[in-house]
Amino acid sequence: MLAHKLAVVTGAARGIGLAVARDLATAGCKVLMVGRNAEATEAAAARLQDDDLDVLPHIADVTDASAIAALAARLRREFGRVDILVNNAGIFPETRDFARPPPAASVFAVDPETVTTTIECNAVAALRLLQACIPLMRENGYGRIVNVSSGMGQLSEMGGFWPGYRMSKAALNALTRLAASELAGSPIKINSVCPGWCRTGMGGDNATRSAEEGASGIVWAALLPEDGPSGGFFRDRQAIDW
Repeated sequence: MLAHKLAVVTGAARGIGLAVARDLATAGCKVLMVGRNAEATEAAAARLQDDDLDVLPHIADVTDASAIAALAARLRREFGRVDILVNNAGIFPETRDFARPPPAASVFAVDPETVTTTIECNAVAALRLLQACIPLMRENGYGRIVNVSSGMGQLSEMGGFWPGYRMSKAALNALTRLAASELAGSPIKINSVCPGWCRTGMGGDNATRSAEEGASGIVWAALLPEDGPSGGFFRDRQAIDW
């Protein structure tokens, strides 16, 4: 019963994360909305609360190990469980001009520190969150984890430019496969989902989808039934190549 499920959504103050939080709460979950900007996260939660949705803000920088430890402590102390984890928080600090990739976006020119920073947020933070949440999922015998990935991380269709973002999402997909293998046979499912190119602060105004459209496949993976898939990569609820 979703009324008894607790969902943690990172990067929930705006864009796809906010849409996912809204949809999960509308479906009956209690949602802990995680964001690093206190003002924005609390304002976003207040707007959903005004719609009588069961959400709570939680301020944390997902790249801060101590902040993730504090989140795990709150989950255990206050709720005694976590049922759904949506690793949505992410960054794309490289110059974005998809019509004409700038020289600075080349793998031969990118600052390696930019790549490191991107991987830390987009992949290593998700690892920390898995390690924080899976023990509670195991104790309660239920878990759904969604790693919000991107087609730009597909090795099968890997193009040039934007190595920080591409490598970070490929690493996130590897994390999905690793965790799915070790969770095989358990009631915990984990999948990667590409929401498509969405009109958000990251995607820009020219993107082909709304944040709500992008959130749809993520919410589907977050609410999978017992016979649902695990260890897959999906877009629009359909499997895509790694």
